[in-house]
Amino acid sequence: QVQLVESGGGLVQAGGSLRLSCAASGRTFSIYTMGWFRQAPGKEREFVAAINKNSGATYYADSVKGRFTISRDNAKNTVSLQMNSLEPEDTATYYCGAQVAGTNLFSKNNYGYWGQGTQVTVSS
Repeated sequence: QVQLVESGGGLVQAGGSLRLSCAASGRTFSIYTMGWFRQAPGKEREFVAAINKNSGATYYADSVKGRFTISRDNAKNTVSLQMNSLEPEDTATYYCGAQVAGTNLFSKNNYGYWGQGTQVTVSS
């Protein structure tokens, strides 16, 4: 089992910044990708960013590329998402996920563990 706990959400004005963090515990050795997804009311959970735990390779949705940066600290078993130039369209609940099986890191179906989510609200 893997447990994930997110922190760092909040309310920010458009153009502002927030930093989300996710702490993993349990069988963390089984994780090979950590990802961030988000879900707005009435919408599907969508991919935001991911990072390979070993290589550090990063992947981003087109909508956040150049504005968001994902990073990891393997010693602390944490992954962070630095979000800059936030837009009202970024408003959603953000979830941290751990991939322990499968090959498609862009699909929420391949993430076996999720945190409880943290709310990000961007006002215009």
